[in-house]
Amino acid sequence: MPSVKSVQAILDPLFPGVMGVRIVELALERVVAELTVRPDLCTTGGVLHGGAFMALADTLGAVGTFLNMPQGKRTTTTDSSTKFIGAAHVSTTIIAECAALHRGRTTMVWQTTIKSAEGKLCALVTQTQLVLDA
Repeated sequence: MPSVKSVQAILDPLFPGVMGVRIVELALERVVAELTVRPDLCTTGGVLHGGAFMALADTLGAVGTFLNMPQGKRTTTTDSSTKFIGAAHVSTTIIAECAALHRGRTTMVWQTTIKSAEGKLCALVTQTQLVLDA
């Protein structure tokens, strides 16, 4: 399995890296990351934009699928559902934990729980990843 450092190196030059997504833990059934809420990721009122929550979760579901799929495959998101529960304020850090609900040969389903550093639930995202030939 790839290391946290090697997966982070893949993400850094891409959109997740621009956002500031930091992978902190990798396992076949679980991916954990952090994100510092910056002003440029916020909407009015200094709270994290909903699209940033969704992009963070989408990244983790894709990483989880990547860790589980065989060589010669790629993945894409086919479905994503987000429930916004609470705000994440500028200059705070959120923690996202993405857990596998289903790891099949052609699809994988992941659920990401995003919380404030204090443990307050901010969002819950469930997504389906399709596994395709590269």
